[in-house]
Amino acid sequence: MSRPRLFLSPPHMSGIEQTYIAEAFESNYIAPLGPMVERFEQSIREFTSTPNALALSSATAALHLALRVLGVGAGDVVLASSFTFIGSIAPILYQNAIPVFIDSDTKSWNLDPELLEKAIAASPKKPKALILTHLYGQCADLAKIIAICTLHNIAVIEDAAESLGAAYAASQSGTFGIFGVYSFNGNKILTTSGGGMLVSPNKELIDKARFYSTQARDDAPHYEHTEFGYNYRLSNILAAIGVAQMEVLQERVAARQQIFTWYREMLSDIGEITFMPELPEACGNRWLTTLTFEKSDPTEIRLALEAENIESRPLWKPMHLQPLFKETLSIQNGTSQNLFEKGLCLPSGTQMTRDDAEQVCEILKKALR
Repeated sequence: MSRPRLFLSPPHMSGIEQTYIAEAFESNYIAPLGPMVERFEQSIREFTSTPNALALSSATAALHLALRVLGVGAGDVVLASSFTFIGSIAPILYQNAIPVFIDSDTKSWNLDPELLEKAIAASPKKPKALILTHLYGQCADLAKIIAICTLHNIAVIEDAAESLGAAYAASQSGTFGIFGVYSFNGNKILTTSGGGMLVSPNKELIDKARFYSTQARDDAPHYEHTEFGYNYRLSNILAAIGVAQMEVLQERVAARQQIFTWYREMLSDIGEITFMPELPEACGNRWLTTLTFEKSDPTEIRLALEAENIESRPLWKPMHLQPLFKETLSIQNGTSQNLFEKGLCLPSGTQMTRDDAEQVCEILKKALR
């Protein structure tokens, strides 16, 4: 009999979720909005020390609202990390704006501050915003990037979809820009099945995003609309799951960090492996343990793991290499392409045991031999 499948990053329920879901059912707040949504938003505000939070249907929806509220529209330029997931970039297209992609540095695998300066200079017009991804739970070089964007009056939207619980200079990721975005998709460090959160120090901007997220309904007893909006709010039932998940966030972060430590120890004798680095000022949540192979083919490693019912995954294919963006301006240095070609994500779910990690490493080493 084959072993149970070891997934890359499966959901991990705390056991409290059913209690809060039952409360939501008893209150009969089954449709979007309700007390659990408010509690979920409050838990994010308290954890991140951010005064304003808005629970939404996805992180992509949150990014879309951020751009809309900032006035990004047709023909505007939005800078963005190239080494990321398409959900970080799609909202730029929703607004008919123009993305300009920026490659990674080797110190963090995130957006390169030096290339950011070059992208601003090369942009066809003054950029309105930057969508900055914190990749795989690791923070980008926020001090340099925020300073550059402040100098050029470019709004920073932190795509912290993968980095809830990560910190930079003792402050939570997602709290440095005018907006921050978190994801609660099924494979994230916390999940509500599907969901996202938009945070900001600016109440007026969050209030406007809230207005757009509920079909832009004006204040009237009937349905009155002077602007168009979206159906982007999170349901009260899913928010109940989020309330429970937030109660174990620090445990989940500690578990992911422990899994990374196991992998690093067990693979320390393989010279060609390099793990995703962490900036000295930062403490990542290690959402996924990721690494590169200097000589070996990561596809062979992935297939060897798959043959043993273990899920792994290539690193993100950079946006500037996607067919969709073949005509899009990108400022490159080859870093993200090299990472994509040499990299792999290892199973990192918080229910993994040390024995699970040992099995992964054993198969990986055998494939390398």
